Amino acid sequence: MKNKSTYIIIAIVAIIAIVAIVAVIFMGNKEEESKSSNDNKSKKETSKIKEDEEETEDNTTNETENTTEKEETTGEFSYKEAAEKQMAMPEKGETIAIMHIKDYGDVKFKFFEDVAPKAVENFLTHAKEGYYNGLTFHRVIDEFMIQGGDPAGDGTGGESIWGDGFGVELDKSLVPYRGSLCMAMSSLPNSIGSQFFITQANYSEQMSQYVKGSGYDDELLEQYKKYGGYLSLYMQYTVFGQVIEGMDIVDKIAKVDTDAKDKPLTDVIIDSIEVTEY
Repeated sequence: MKNKSTYIIIAIVAIIAIVAIVAVIFMGNKEEESKSSNDNKSKKETSKIKEDEEETEDNTTNETENTTEKEETTGEFSYKEAAEKQMAMPEKGETIAIMHIKDYGDVKFKFFEDVAPKAVENFLTHAKEGYYNGLTFHRVIDEFMIQGGDPAGDGTGGESIWGDGFGVELDKSLVPYRGSLCMAMSSLPNSIGSQFFITQANYSEQMSQYVKGSGYDDELLEQYKKYGGYLSLYMQYTVFGQVIEGMDIVDKIAKVDTDAKDKPLTDVIIDSIEVTEY
């Protein structure tokens, strides 16, 4: 019996030992699997981060290349250079117009066909065909502008060379500085016909502060201070020409006596407009 009991005890101890060994092996495998899983997860996360970093670098590179390409193509805009170009005298052979105004004298204009081709074609064609002959400056406001080109003589008439009206042609390089030739219009779209105005205003500190509060560029304000004009009209009305001679005539007209509707008490008449080369 003693030997049998001994055998039983030995067998139980052996079984316990085997179970313990199996448990250790099993736990060891689990740890290896867990470590392997974590390593794989870490590798995947590291790989994803790397991909994201590479994608970010690619995007940044593309954005930089696009920005550089755009800057190389367009260059940085300069209001100073644009103003100097707008105010410069025309090149020899360029088209100009000479407006003969009865009892006052001549006003000469150059044009910006590259920016406002419709407005230029409309005005010059009307001029060549004598459309403006005998018409008046029906609206005159000193330190603002003088407006003409209406067969009705009261601001209600006129049409384009195409019959229908057309829309504005705007470009940040052309500003309604003093002496700018602009197309008049109503508040309706495509309402430009034959009426035009010449900006006559000088620089105004009040105007400068007003537009500065609207976020106008400081460089633009510097040019406005130099050249005058009516800056609140900027990027609203088509600027298609510029006075190159005769602003003294424009000033004289701007100071005539007017009625309550800003119409001169004595008609200011356009005899004709001569289209020629400079």
